[in-house]
Amino acid sequence: MKTRLFIVDDHYMVIEGIRSLLQQEEDIEWMGHATNGESCLAFLQRQEPEVILMDISMPGMSGIELCKEVKSHYPGIRILGLSTFNQRSFVEKMIENGASGYVLKNASKEELLKAIQAAKAFKTYLSFEAVQGLRSHSEKDLPILTRREKEVLEWIAAGLTNLEIAEKLFISATTVDTHRKNLMIKFEAKNVAALIHLASKAGLV
Repeated sequence: MKTRLFIVDDHYMVIEGIRSLLQQEEDIEWMGHATNGESCLAFLQRQEPEVILMDISMPGMSGIELCKEVKSHYPGIRILGLSTFNQRSFVEKMIENGASGYVLKNASKEELLKAIQAAKAFKTYLSFEAVQGLRSHSEKDLPILTRREKEVLEWIAAGLTNLEIAEKLFISATTVDTHRKNLMIKFEAKNVAALIHLASKAGLV
């Protein structure tokens, strides 16, 4: 069975490049392309590909937002993030939003086919560079915390309020709140649950 493939990218040269790479492949059925999120969603109302190669950086709706939108309405479609960057945050956000993998635009035909086959089989495929991007985070990009921030973080993870932490550490609740805000900024966390999750992943709590 041929894999029904669709591509979303705002650069026509990229679309043409990938199409010319794959057009002779007997296992691929080329369904077409879109140059932005809106036209992709309009296409999906008419036809449903199995795999979408999705650019991350597009004007208007980004690939990260589009991935989430597509997966919420068409959970059966597999999405492969496509980018010139192996930036950790891009890789993580695409996977969090339901992508089946992440491939760089300099990928060989063999790697593209491998990624498409993996996605079709409901497996995850990350290019070597994407894995390196994720690794670099765990090794180098951990936020540097002060001794006091580490103490506050541990008590936050234990579920204590600002006032309770203040009593434990013999500091004011306002100071605890300042440390809490600094921790949220350092971990790029939107709320306490995300903060604890990220700190736990980093092995800090």
